Amino acid sequence: MSDRMTTDRHVRSPAPGDLAASRALVERVIENLGRVMRAPREALELTVLGLIAEGHLIIEDFPGVGKTTLAKALARSVGCSFSRIQFTPDLLPSDVTGVNMFSQQTGEFEFRPGPVFTNLLLIDEINRASPKTQSALLECMQELQVTADGVSYGLAPPFMVIATLNPIEYEGTYPLPEAELDRFALRVSIGYPSFSDEASMLVEQAESSPLDELEPVASTEEVLTAIDTARHMYVEPSIAEYVTRILCATREDKRLFLGASPRAGITLLRVAKARALLEGRGYVTPGDVKTVAGPVLGHRLLLSPEARAGALDASGLVAETLDRLPVPS
Repeated sequence: MSDRMTTDRHVRSPAPGDLAASRALVERVIENLGRVMRAPREALELTVLGLIAEGHLIIEDFPGVGKTTLAKALARSVGCSFSRIQFTPDLLPSDVTGVNMFSQQTGEFEFRPGPVFTNLLLIDEINRASPKTQSALLECMQELQVTADGVSYGLAPPFMVIATLNPIEYEGTYPLPEAELDRFALRVSIGYPSFSDEASMLVEQAESSPLDELEPVASTEEVLTAIDTARHMYVEPSIAEYVTRILCATREDKRLFLGASPRAGITLLRVAKARALLEGRGYVTPGDVKTVAGPVLGHRLLLSPEARAGALDASGLVAETLDRLPVPS
């Protein structure tokens, strides 16, 4: 009975009405982000797709391009609760997750929730905190819960961690271990705006920030409905086999010290489902997989010393792999 129910969930496509409503929601949120962010549409799409795919996001880019603004704009667009933590070397795990404190009124220890108890959590400069503090996020990101003194406390969905990284300042930082990087669904970059966009932005920001006037275009309940719709996108066995071939190719590539994990494959398929939803389809195509493979896999791959010496790029190797593998028809 259990196996049959699992199979039914795998092949059931979303109802046309649910698909259309969820697609409209995603488009509204992307458009709303564009009111604040002078960024490529691809970056805005990937940010929203990460939320719909129940994933977490790394924004790696130069200071001042709007990484924090993007996270705040997403939270305001979907009407979700939002918390921000500036990671520093002296930050403790309990500063993130919460701590049990003795109450003189009750004579018992009570749990004081930390800032992680929110819908969208922004971690600024995640690599500036110690590995011990970084590891406090692992349970939250993977299991949607916090455990303190043997008691687990659930996090309300949707839950998304958006972490920022500065690619040019590494002094006093702690590189994220592979196990932690593997829990982030996507890595995106915003980049500098074009000349005309930057000139327009200077005019817009002269009096007030557009972020202050941003209004929600979706409710938390609508977001949860869109997430459920994306879960039930139809996936043909040939698409699952295609994703598996991509993973195996990265593990067999001698230029990579570490290839993509099974978790990476699960995430790749989930983000591909969200991308199919954005396209208004109830099923995943190889094009969906190819479109999101770079942002999903690039940060998970570890280059060999020879590849690093040759200035190769992990995302470039993913693109090369996709060009080499046959696409299911």
